[in-house]
Amino acid sequence: MPRSRKPASPFRYFNSSPEVIRLVVLMYVRFPLSFRNVEDLLFERGIDICHETVRLWWNRFGPLFAGEVRRKRISCMRGFRHWRWHLDEMYVKLNGEMVYLWRAVD
Repeated sequence: MPRSRKPASPFRYFNSSPEVIRLVVLMYVRFPLSFRNVEDLLFERGIDICHETVRLWWNRFGPLFAGEVRRKRISCMRGFRHWRWHLDEMYVKLNGEMVYLWRAVD
């Protein structure tokens, strides 16, 4: 009987834990930081890595994490199909001219 194989982990050849790699990549993506700024912030937290390691991890795992975020976003949006949207509309005078103003409220 053939054994079923688990999919190979993308982190298998790295000495750092997947949590640290995820922290590094998401820190670079989430905040407007350079590779060296991420290196400095992590050094203050006791994680000693090089800015080139940040670049390597970003290139390697950035698309992987982006795909996970997209899948989670799509799965969360499925429950919002039954929402009802209301449109609030009115005319206002702006610089002496009547302008149509509307706003969508969920």
